Amino acid sequence: MNGLNIVFLVYRFYPNIGGIEVNAELLATQFVLEGNSVVLITCSEELTAKSFAFNVVRKPSIFLLLKKILMADVIFENNPCLRLSWPLFFLNKKSVIAIRTVIQRASGNRSWQDILKLWRLKKSTKVIAVSDYIRRVTFNDSIVIGNPYRKEFFKNLPDIKRTNAFVFIGRLVSDKGVDLALRAFRLYLDLNSNTLIENPIFTIIGDGPERKNLENLSNLLQLDPYVWFLGSKTEQDLVEELNKHISLIVPSLWKEPFGNVALEGMACGCIPIVSDGGGLPEAIGEAGLIFERENVEDLAEKMKLLMTDFNLQQKMINAQKSHLALHDPKTVAQKYLEVIKSAMN
Repeated sequence: MNGLNIVFLVYRFYPNIGGIEVNAELLATQFVLEGNSVVLITCSEELTAKSFAFNVVRKPSIFLLLKKILMADVIFENNPCLRLSWPLFFLNKKSVIAIRTVIQRASGNRSWQDILKLWRLKKSTKVIAVSDYIRRVTFNDSIVIGNPYRKEFFKNLPDIKRTNAFVFIGRLVSDKGVDLALRAFRLYLDLNSNTLIENPIFTIIGDGPERKNLENLSNLLQLDPYVWFLGSKTEQDLVEELNKHISLIVPSLWKEPFGNVALEGMACGCIPIVSDGGGLPEAIGEAGLIFERENVEDLAEKMKLLMTDFNLQQKMINAQKSHLALHDPKTVAQKYLEVIKSAMN
């Protein structure tokens, strides 16, 4: 089959830089590199002159949206987006939807918008879920394809020494579980109080409304000599900082749909320790450790296990290469294109 004319729908896009937006850029770029024509349509405004390998249409008029959709061979929806996909309720077009989040409110209830999105899934030609967790809780007939990661950006820098133990990256909000991680780190230090711990540093990268509370908790737990709050880091500074650490902690209290941050840390040589909720265990495969979500004692035990068992560390490091290969952007995009081409048939 010759290259396809793909209309790629995503509600938010660059300069927004969340997981859905980053995945959209990675996939759309790879679709073009595989010989397809891509028009990405988004509701995000133009705030930058950054160029892409594909055409970007921002906040289209109804006429332009309809025109682009009618001209496409297939519509790819990067997470259900009613504001852009509404014409597909009336048009007989081949469509593929990737589900990247649970389709429900934070309370667990479903709004009328959620119900419409689920109906759209049933009417689409094919559905992809980013994890088996998302497949099970959202749409059982989905095809599971894990997320890609920014391979050209996140990488191991062998010239940097791993001088610190643990690192967290993310927005400092309550559901990310950083307070739990601090309590577990305090317990980890106490569990090893009779032995000399090398590099007992826990670095927290990110900012958010909980930062002051977390700094106060660190002080209350007498962790100030060991916990460093670095604020937000971007680009090369972030990669260099990750390369200074042995383990990435992902203590999420909520069930993450997948967990790109685990892949990014792993690509920088960190061994992830993640909570067992949602898609996080799938994100790390055999290349990291899993603790029981919301369990401070279990996280502390996993910290101790990893930092004292050097054979385990090496086993995890050896598993990283093959696991990351599964999430190479080219590999993931080719799997998506196989689904898209099957939708055409």
